[in-house]
Amino acid sequence: QVQVVESGGGLVRPGGSLRLSCAASGETFDHYAIGWFRQAPGKEREGISCISANDGSTIYADSVKGRFTISRDNVEETVYLQMNNLKPEDTGVYYCAAEWALGACVIVPNTYDSWGRGTQVTVFS
Repeated sequence: QVQVVESGGGLVRPGGSLRLSCAASGETFDHYAIGWFRQAPGKEREGISCISANDGSTIYADSVKGRFTISRDNVEETVYLQMNNLKPEDTGVYYCAAEWALGACVIVPNTYDSWGRGTQVTVFS
């Protein structure tokens, strides 16, 4: 089973940008779909984006579409989440997760098997 570790969170003003990284190890990375999720205090975990293993197709939640971009580097075994035009409502702990899947990815938390510990993103005025 692949293990994943997130990095890149931090404090940023509204309108700012951050790039999160999800580094994988342990198994054949290019057989795994990777999803990004976030959880704000008092709220349920929300799926925000994913990238499939086979063709790199992507899905975005409506709340981040046009502002966030997910990409993967199978050589570096890393998935990136570029976050632009950040808003206060983007604040939360961001998690990446891996799912062994050769088809299209989905941003449903319980379909993912391996989770990182998360990285905090805070957008404040």
